[in-house]
Amino acid sequence: MILSTLDLTKRLEQKEYQEQLEEYQLKLLRLQRRLYEEQTPLILVFEGWDAAGKGGAIKRLTETLDPRGFQVHPIAAPTETELKHHYLWRFWQRMPQRGGIAIFDRSWYGRVLVERVEKFAEPDEWKRAYDEINQMEKMLNDDNHYILKFWLHLSADEQLKRFKEREKNPLKNWKITKEDWRNREKREDYEVAVEDMIRKTHTPFAPWHLIEAENKKYARVKILKSIVHTFE
Repeated sequence: MILSTLDLTKRLEQKEYQEQLEEYQLKLLRLQRRLYEEQTPLILVFEGWDAAGKGGAIKRLTETLDPRGFQVHPIAAPTETELKHHYLWRFWQRMPQRGGIAIFDRSWYGRVLVERVEKFAEPDEWKRAYDEINQMEKMLNDDNHYILKFWLHLSADEQLKRFKEREKNPLKNWKITKEDWRNREKREDYEVAVEDMIRKTHTPFAPWHLIEAENKKYARVKILKSIVHTFE
C-alpha cells in the first residue's frame, strides 16, 4: 500500500516553517514571472482527505503571487448543464491560458474517487476514466503544459481531531458538513480508490506528489518545494 509508506510524524516548527515559507514563496514568485515570459501554462491539482489542509496550502501558495497570473478553481458537484456533457468538459473551460497558472481545489479525479465510491458513476465509466484522464494530461503536456498533482494525506485520528475542532470553532464550523462525516465512514473504500488512482495515473508527464499533511506547516512547505524543485 502506497499511503502506508508515508511518514506522518514529519513536522516543522514555527521558526523553520516561517523561514522556508518565505524563501520558497519568493522562488515561486520568480517562477511565475518566468512562466509568463516563456508563455508556459502550469496546472496544479489538489486532492486529499477532508480537512487535510488543501485550502490553507493553496492560500500560502498564492498569497505572494501576482493575482493577474493565476486562477483558483474550487470544484464542487457538476451543475445540471455540466451533467449534459462528458465529465471532462467542465474542466477544459478552466485550463490556464499561455503563461498562466490554474489551481484546482479538487478536480477531474472525482470521477475515480467520490463518483466511484458513492456510485455516481457506473463501474465501466470510472474504470475507463484512468485511461481518459491519462490521455487528457498527456495531450496537455504535449502542448507544453506542466502538470503537478498533490495528494494530501493524514491519519484517520488526525482527521477526526480536525473535524471536532471545526465543529467547536464558530469561524470554521461552516467547513464541516454531514457529507464530511458520511465520507469518513467510507474511509476504507476511499483508501482503495486513492491507491488505484495513484498507481494508475502517476506518469512522467503528470506525476503525483504525496504530501504528509499531519502537520500543516510541513505540508505547505513541501508543496512549495515540490513545485520549485520541479522547475529547477
